[in-house]
Amino acid sequence: MFHSMHRSTLPVVASLLAGTAIMSSQAFAQSGMNTTSLQSEVVLDGLENPWDMAFLDDGTMLFTEKCKGLSVRMPDGSVNALYGVGETEGYADNGSDLFCEGQAGMMGVAFDPDFSNNRRIYVYSTSNMSDPHTNRLMRFTVNDDFTGVADRTDIVDDVPYKMAASNHPFGGPGAHNGGRVRFGPDGALWLTTGDTHNGEVPQSPTMMGSKVIRIDTDGNAHPDNSPPEGFDTRTYTYGHRNVQGIAFHPETGQAITAEHGPWHSDEITILQNGGNAGWDPRPNMAGREDCPDNYCGYSPNQEEGMNRYERAAYMPMTDFDTYPDAMPPIWNNNGWSQGTSSAAFLAGDAWGDWDGAMVVGIMGIGFGGTPIGQRIDVIQFNDDNTDVEDVTEMTLPMEPGRFRSVVMGPDGSLYTAIDEGTIYKLTPGS
Repeated sequence: MFHSMHRSTLPVVASLLAGTAIMSSQAFAQSGMNTTSLQSEVVLDGLENPWDMAFLDDGTMLFTEKCKGLSVRMPDGSVNALYGVGETEGYADNGSDLFCEGQAGMMGVAFDPDFSNNRRIYVYSTSNMSDPHTNRLMRFTVNDDFTGVADRTDIVDDVPYKMAASNHPFGGPGAHNGGRVRFGPDGALWLTTGDTHNGEVPQSPTMMGSKVIRIDTDGNAHPDNSPPEGFDTRTYTYGHRNVQGIAFHPETGQAITAEHGPWHSDEITILQNGGNAGWDPRPNMAGREDCPDNYCGYSPNQEEGMNRYERAAYMPMTDFDTYPDAMPPIWNNNGWSQGTSSAAFLAGDAWGDWDGAMVVGIMGIGFGGTPIGQRIDVIQFNDDNTDVEDVTEMTLPMEPGRFRSVVMGPDGSLYTAIDEGTIYKLTPGS
């Protein structure tokens, strides 16, 4: 783990590669010329599956590593390891109940907006404290010199965890936990969760997987949440597959998710309070019969490539036939599933035409003839911020990777973590 000043520059021009588009009925060529150049700087390297970052105004950066734990990078570049997963060595303290398995482990992190007064932070991690195991949102306080955390309080302790392997792609334990933790402009705390390869979870009123949860900092439901009658009142939206990206529009304040599709149709959706995202992978409904281990999420032909639109017709990411009032996605990655996992909004005049645009980190899959697609896409909205107007692939000044997290820094740069172990800073201008 070290700080590096390695820099490289490359002009950013519009990528003319077709392949990212809006909704299946509209195919846009990528456009939206941006003539600034991007510099990249390696902020940290040699990490182990870095998952998320959070910033203070002075540049202090919390970051998580999925199987290792929570650390902080100080403005001078030094790193303090704060809270380890299980028995991971080298941390000031450890959560003996925390563990990692497959996609599960330590994931999202956020600073409290009132951190300067209350010293609180929030971390989402997988725990074996209960049986079956769960994913938990933990609250801590950080000491004055950022060398330790204390006062762990599990404000959400019941997000489902996949205990056993199943007969599916990526079918091991620990699949589909969601995991992003963010504060919205309303001051509420938001958490995204996943379906754990369980067909019953997405439409369940009480199981807290496949939800976008909106709560206060004690874990209580936000008073304005309006899910359907009988639903857990912490629910803002439900019927998701595996949301790992959430960001808030700088003008409207609306929550917008970026979500992993199955073998098709990654989605970006403007959320509606109480809305259904329309994912329902149960067998023996919507024209489907039995599916492997009661989960149709990769069906049909789950181990083989096939036309993505045929897949979408059989097992839609948003099932409007069954749920005609489902929230419509504003982008579906031209029908591809490529690992869309994180989202943020660019801010600052230095970004030129992209000031106020959304960026999504795409990790790449490459299954069954799908283009791998490791990239960061810039999503520009129309004038009334209700739909996507342009999608441009960012021309990167470094090699692409599995872009797990994209986060705006207080310095106006975009920070991105890749699974391969690096956190980069991307800065516009030469």
